[in-house]
Order: sequence, then C-alpha cells, then structure tokens
Amino acid sequence: MGYTKDQLLARLQELKIDFTCYDHPVVLTVEEQAKHVGHLGGALSKNLLLKDKKHRLYVVSALAETKVDMKILSQRLGLGKGGLRMAPEENLLQVLQVPLGCVTPFALINESASAVSLLFDKGFKSKQSCYFHPLTNDVTIALSSSNLDKFLISIGKQPAYVNFEDAPAVGKDSPPDLAHLVPSGVPNSSVQPVENTAHTNVPHQNNVPKVTEVKAKPKVQSKGPETSQSKVDKPTNCTNVDAFVNDVFDIISPLFLSEVSQRAYLQYPSIYCVHFSVDIIVVQALKKLDVKKEEISSITDGIRRRAAPDLEIIATSLKNASYTSGFHAGFETMLNRGLSGRSSRN
Repeated sequence: MGYTKDQLLARLQELKIDFTCYDHPVVLTVEEQAKHVGHLGGALSKNLLLKDKKHRLYVVSALAETKVDMKILSQRLGLGKGGLRMAPEENLLQVLQVPLGCVTPFALINESASAVSLLFDKGFKSKQSCYFHPLTNDVTIALSSSNLDKFLISIGKQPAYVNFEDAPAVGKDSPPDLAHLVPSGVPNSSVQPVENTAHTNVPHQNNVPKVTEVKAKPKVQSKGPETSQSKVDKPTNCTNVDAFVNDVFDIISPLFLSEVSQRAYLQYPSIYCVHFSVDIIVVQALKKLDVKKEEISSITDGIRRRAAPDLEIIATSLKNASYTSGFHAGFETMLNRGLSGRSSRN
C-alpha cells in the first residue's frame, strides 16, 4: 500500500520542511490548477511519467511554461529518437501508486518507485516557491526548491536539474549529456495496484467505473435480443496500448498489399487475367518490377518500428482523455444528485 497525502505531509513535518497547503477542487490539468492557485505567485509544474523501450521509468517535472521535446530528451539520455514515450496507467497505479492526474515527485517516496529516475527543470532553482500535488489532485503544496531537495535526499534520491530546452548535439564526439540519469534497474512489475481505500478522502478519476472497450468484429445476424451487459463482460486487447498498436498494423499491412496489387494492375493488367489472389498478384508484380517479397516485408517492418512509438503516444493520450471525460461526466452526475462524494478535509 502506498503513502497517503496525510502520511506524506507528516513526513515533511518530521523533516522540518516548511510548506503551505492549498485545498481546491479536483484538477486534472495545469490550466485547471492555475485557476485556483495561479494568482499566489508560485511556480506551477507539469509532471510526466515516461518509459523507455526497456521499460525503465522516468518522472519529468518541468515548469508549466517549459517546452519538453521528448525526441531531444531521448537523444540526450542516449536512448535514440523515440526512445521515450508516455507510460501506461498501470505504471501509475503499480509503481508511483497514484491515479491519473496525480503524477508528482513526491510519489517517489513509495518503495515501489525506488528504480524511477527523476529529472527536474533547472528553472525551479530560480523560483521562490514551487507547486506540486501531494499524491492527490485536490490539494497543492508550495515549498522552495531547497526544501524539495531536502525531501528527495531523505528518500535516497539525488536531485538532478536539467535545462529541458537545451538541444546539445549527440554523436560520436559528443556523448549524451544525460546518460548518467538513465535508471540502472526496472521497477518491480509484481507490485500490486494500490487499493482505493488508501485514498478514500479524494475523489480521483480512477474511482469512476471504466467502460471496457470492445474490439470491432464483423457484423453477424443476432439470434436474440442483445443486452448491454454482454458487450462489456470480456475485456479485449483494445484496453492495452501495445496490443492496440499491433492491431492497427494488422489492419494496415493487408491494405498496403492491396494498394500494391492495385498499382500492379495499373502497370501490368495482364496479371489479373490469370491470378485472383492478392498475395499471388503482388508476387507476380514484384517479379516484373525486380523487387523481392522479402524487401516488402522489410519495408513494412521498418514502418512498424518507426510508427509504433508515435502511435503508442497517441493511443495513450486518447485513452487518458477518455478516462478524463468519464470522470467529468461521473462527477457532474454526482453533483446533480446532490452528492459531494468527498469526506471532510483535514
């Protein structure tokens, strides 16, 4: 079970760290947070949980106005272009032990996050106070960067401040300047998701029931009345980003071959007189064009490798957006019914 907000604040008090708490409604974006605390003069932060191809995790904590180019950051870490992508929600729950909308450097207090690398915006150093969520997104705490360092050192994390807007050349004579910040290990995947009872005082969006996505299937004649329950009884691969990307390519590959066959018809219409299989048509056309089928397979594999990271980022963003929409709809329903859904604040 991960730390709760109250346990975290108690830990800060034990360390004699000065901080100020600001209660506000649940917020899911920096823009929403700014409406409640932006006028107080502190530095708002945006926090991302990223992963690389080896499943190592990184928390990137930057000033709200800082532009973070993940491709450049990937190169600076020595991961190559596209080496970083958004981590799935499962990593939030199992490793950071916080729900969507609550990524924060303070989540590294959990033992399950000991292998997570933390990269801070160098701009925090010049700010009198910095704003972060204390494991829950209906509270913001303000503290100085020096006190933040004090907390991190107490949990065994050496603060690493980075200028995210730098773009130093990386090559044979210019090694990646941030390679030393790549984690040496991978978080333990056997960690169980945090129980909702650890956060019962906060109406996080992960408390809203999720609608299971259903993979599209060919339409068939129904033999009887279909209930809405039957549509969501069995989860499918569409709830898994990696599986979704594979499904996309499974759809694209035949279309690619079909397109090749159509182009072949325009150039060699006689092929269609004796062959009706798309695969055979493609092979015959490639022979005439002096192209080996293995080369086409290599091309499709190359497209898959290059497009998969961007597709995963898009799919994850869409998935998170759907959860956000579901939260707002559910919360609005609760308000309309006269239910606050929240217990008293400390």
